[in-house]
Amino acid sequence: MSRDTKIVATLGPASSDAEVLERMILAGVDVVRLNFSHGSREDHIERARLVREVMARINRPVGILADLQGPKIRVGKFADGKIWLEKGARFILDANCELGNQERVGLDYKDLTRDVSAGSVLLLDDGRIVLVVERVMGSEIFTTVRHGGELSNNKGINRQGGGLSAPALTAKDMEDIRTAASIGVDFVAVSFPKSSADMYMAKQLINAAGGHALTIAKIERVEAVEALEEIIAASDGVMVARGDLAVEVGDAAVPALQKRMIRLAREKNKLAITATQMMESMIHSPAPTRAEVSDVANAVLDGTDAVMLSAETASGRYPVETVEAMARICLEAEKSSEITLDREFLNRIFTRIDQTISLAAIWTAHHLKVKAIAALSESGATALWMSRLNCGVPVYALTPRPEAVTKMSLFRAVFPLFMSQRPTTRDELLFDAEQLLMNTGIVQKGDFIVLTSGDPMGTSGGTNTLKIVRVGDQQPYDHE
Repeated sequence: MSRDTKIVATLGPASSDAEVLERMILAGVDVVRLNFSHGSREDHIERARLVREVMARINRPVGILADLQGPKIRVGKFADGKIWLEKGARFILDANCELGNQERVGLDYKDLTRDVSAGSVLLLDDGRIVLVVERVMGSEIFTTVRHGGELSNNKGINRQGGGLSAPALTAKDMEDIRTAASIGVDFVAVSFPKSSADMYMAKQLINAAGGHALTIAKIERVEAVEALEEIIAASDGVMVARGDLAVEVGDAAVPALQKRMIRLAREKNKLAITATQMMESMIHSPAPTRAEVSDVANAVLDGTDAVMLSAETASGRYPVETVEAMARICLEAEKSSEITLDREFLNRIFTRIDQTISLAAIWTAHHLKVKAIAALSESGATALWMSRLNCGVPVYALTPRPEAVTKMSLFRAVFPLFMSQRPTTRDELLFDAEQLLMNTGIVQKGDFIVLTSGDPMGTSGGTNTLKIVRVGDQQPYDHE
């Protein structure tokens, strides 16, 4: 049984070996994530090369996502590596401090002194330590510890309720975008965007560097939640980045926000990735917790395009087993996904011919109970529209463009296939599409399939034809 929900896995020390990576891809990885918060430019280039080498060897399309670091809003380093903060203690965040001690620590983000004032609440290390600002004097922020604990080097800082002014795209991010474009990644995830302007800027930088990646907005700030619709409109997709988001808005608010983000993304024909701590226990354990199983399953039921693994595959002890477990959970959850196609169509307004053909195809496929939908597509836009509504029929996207194949690796319920475009007429093209589906074992003689294509051929956005075909009825033609 094919799995609709895609799996994104982060590469790192545990998964940079060719044999391990191959096993992970065979276990179900659809997109690999290069985390630009760690590693050098050369590390990312080598990992992308390895992915493509393995992908070619096993003949399976795998997308590459470059995840930008974003602004480093962190404490500096301690002379002894870490300290222990007691509740009620006084502690100073000092932008000019070189090495921290029990009384103070430095800041990577020097402008924090401008962004906070008396009464501000600062959350360190994903909210494990809570500091209340008493006053700000020059380079120093004087605080009282509300919740204490161990504080070690380079832990992150969030302000409760948001309000930090750090730009989403740093000088490092701009350089990393150039690296990502040179690698030819399929997706670029932008960390901490606050508005649509951040996403438009990222897209311009990608294009200027010669890249063609789709942009993914990581929703991590209060400001991003408030500007969610405009950010989605400016992006190709969103990532529900639940770590920093939970710290800023409160953990109890995240489940409802997750559902809202996924729903909005699907309504706007955009992609959605659900991330952070999905299988966290499997960093050290060969089996997930029951809570993690429910978490992954609920994301699938929400309609997410993909679920993402971070440290589980980057540095965990069981990267392959984690992917296998996640794939198994996704498949089981999809069995109970409700098909609400008729209801979904009631309030739809179609403004484009290719969109109308796409949605007509899934309506027809659902009600005729056909075996498959074959979408002949240059860019993948037709397949994306089809994937926004659950019709219970798999969509096979056939394209002559290798870069479109890997981009579509993230689309829910879409299975991209490369098909060289030799034919000169539409009938010949449709015959070749049918033969490809038969040769790969997807359909057999007598099955009904729905085919969509464009005329003239080879035009992006030109899908204007729908055809219902019984496999085996099409007449062969002379390939010479």
